[in-house]
This record gives sequence, structure tokens and C-alpha cells, in this order.
Amino acid sequence: MSITATELKENLSKYLLLSVTQDIFITKNGKVISKLTNPFQNRVDIAKSLFGSVPDTVSLEETKRERIENL
Repeated sequence: MSITATELKENLSKYLLLSVTQDIFITKNGKVISKLTNPFQNRVDIAKSLFGSVPDTVSLEETKRERIENL
């Protein structure tokens, strides 16, 4: 999303909430001057990508045992 610096000033709380889920590019005189972003977004994306990567049939005990055996 791209907004003007004036729009950001007038609606800061709105854009702070939106920045949790998307990057906000702030423009002045038609040029991007800044980006408002969630500092934890990369961590969230990584965590989301891991969901479902291990089958439900694998137990925690089995995983621990395999890790110890492969040391």
C-alpha cells in the first residue's frame, strides 16, 4: 500500500494497525520516502511456513530419538 505523508499524519493509528499485516510505503511529492512495516513480520511468515511441515503421525519422542541417533 502506498500513501502520502499527509495521509499518514491524519490517520496514523489506522496505518499503524494496517502495518501489522502489510507494508505501508509513505510518499512525498510522488516519491517513496519511507516504509512502515511490522518488525516481527519475517518471524511470523517463517512460523506460518512451518505449520503442517511435520506429519501428525510423528511423535515428539520419535523426533528426539532420531535426533540423538543422528548426532
